[in-house]
Amino acid sequence: MTHDPQLARLGLFDTRVPRYTSYPTAPHFGPAVGEADFARWIGAIPDRSEISLYLHVPFCRRLCWFCACRTQGTTSDEPVIAYVETLKAELALLRSHLPRGVTLSRLHWGGGTPTLMSADQMLSLSQAIFDVAPMAQGGEFSVEIDPNEIDDARLDALASAGMNRASIGVQDFDPLIQKAIGREQSYALTRDVADRIRARGVSSLNADILYGLPHQTGPRIADSVQKLLTLSPDRVALYGYAHVPWMSRRQQMIPSDAMPTPEERLSLFETARQLFTWDGYQEIGIDHFARPADGMAKAQRAGTLRRNFQGYTDDPAPVLIGLGASSISRFPQGFAQNASATAAHTKAIREGRFSTHRGHRFTGEDTLRARIIEALMCDFAVSRSELVASFDVAPARLDSLFQVAAAEFGGMVRVTADGFQIPERARPLARMIARAFDAFDTAEARHSSAI
Repeated sequence: MTHDPQLARLGLFDTRVPRYTSYPTAPHFGPAVGEADFARWIGAIPDRSEISLYLHVPFCRRLCWFCACRTQGTTSDEPVIAYVETLKAELALLRSHLPRGVTLSRLHWGGGTPTLMSADQMLSLSQAIFDVAPMAQGGEFSVEIDPNEIDDARLDALASAGMNRASIGVQDFDPLIQKAIGREQSYALTRDVADRIRARGVSSLNADILYGLPHQTGPRIADSVQKLLTLSPDRVALYGYAHVPWMSRRQQMIPSDAMPTPEERLSLFETARQLFTWDGYQEIGIDHFARPADGMAKAQRAGTLRRNFQGYTDDPAPVLIGLGASSISRFPQGFAQNASATAAHTKAIREGRFSTHRGHRFTGEDTLRARIIEALMCDFAVSRSELVASFDVAPARLDSLFQVAAAEFGGMVRVTADGFQIPERARPLARMIARAFDAFDTAEARHSSAI
């Protein structure tokens, strides 16, 4: 497969940039935001608002080597039991600050492995959540499910609690690659779990798959994608594996000499992308795909697609509250992150206080630049008229920002009568182009590959 040589000249294959699931990105959070800010921002939510809630469960039975998430292994149930009680206490603390009549547009359990919890714990935790804020009409309750860590009792509990969207991690179906990344999970098991989820009336199924894994080739990723397509997921996240062994020690178990080159990574992505689009999926941003009837595809067509710490979303809520160790919350005022260590987070909650230990308060052009970057990542285009209507910004200032990016990327981008566009040929550069609007220094943070 051939690629535009201009991509290489602009540094696509040797540049590391943020994924831009937030702006500013998490490495730029600092201690200026604390628990008092978090509590005040919660209290400022208008009565009867719809918000999103994310619960982080950091435990896994086994630690997959490819994963760079905030997780810890456990072979016993005791840490999970104690952690669920901490989550319930945190929910009670949230309830004491939350304004009246708030409902949930989205509820997501992530990790880690949320399905480590027993069926009784799942039911008890979901009841504690809904005692704080019930689901809004049309709301989504999604759970990350590990096919290796689920059974009928837990699926029954999740369905009974109201789960209507499930997310299954696939990564790759090739046994050689699975062994290299420490995640052995057969196609037969994955298909069986998907069937059992749907048998319980869960209306939507998401799946994650990775490109750029060790030993991955075009034929191998094509085989994995074709197997995944037989499960007919409603949404697919095609993430580029971020090999960052300096940040995630477990990744040192993965053979670096078996990793594909950056050029090969792009070919792997293109192979998978073509298979998804040939099967009728709509491309969503830089790395997602959805059936045309899925809410995310509808949001993209309507221009309401958004980006958050879980990737792309069709959630319209302006507030996302993260509960659990290391969780990040987003408010109109800024970002707030809980203590990353489970022990530190638990200590704070037991003392009757939030564990917020860092974040970022929006100042200056933060919200303007955040919207520009989000629009580029979602729509590959920025509307000057939208920005002028939404922000206190002069058209001349926008033109200045657009021209700086255009000067860096030349004919690969377009400054138009109503804004700024990334043509299809330049979309692999989207994260790099977004960085041109980033006022923070990204040189010190060791980000993942641009492709």
